[in-house]
Amino acid sequence: MNNESRWRPYIAGALVGVLAIASVWATTKYSGKGQYLGASTTFVRAAGLAEEKVAPEHVAGNAYYTKEKVKVDWQMMLVIGVALGAGAAALVRKDFKAEMVPPIWKERFGSSMALRALFAFLGGAVAMFGARLAGGCPSGHGLSGIMQLSVSGLIAMAGFFGAGVIVANLLYRKSGKGGA
Repeated sequence: MNNESRWRPYIAGALVGVLAIASVWATTKYSGKGQYLGASTTFVRAAGLAEEKVAPEHVAGNAYYTKEKVKVDWQMMLVIGVALGAGAAALVRKDFKAEMVPPIWKERFGSSMALRALFAFLGGAVAMFGARLAGGCPSGHGLSGIMQLSVSGLIAMAGFFGAGVIVANLLYRKSGKGGA
């Protein structure tokens, strides 16, 4: 795919801003409690819904699930919509491809799908642990926090980007002469 057929980042960013404002407006209008964009709570609720099928008494007695209210809500629909929308857009544009090991990973670490899956799982587990420990994910703390000009949101985004730059450099830094 050439760069001319991709979304311009400023337009995509502006649309995310519109979506964030719309989420606060809609949740205030229909529930009386404005809620900001976020995704990590969806995974907690999905785990609770799954666990409810096999151990409902555990879910009912678990303070964590009681706090997060195990239910299908607008955020869960948002996360499902993001996945379906991304897939539909890729299919419509005819640039969808199943890729078990991305080329940049293969070049650096080899073509082992098991190693890639292990690192993907561990990365997801660390990210989810951090999101739950912080009481929210990068979209919740970062995007929604910055929308409110929250100092904690600005600090959170600086931390997310800083950590991302460091990890990317550690994983994908080229070694040898002339590499940076």
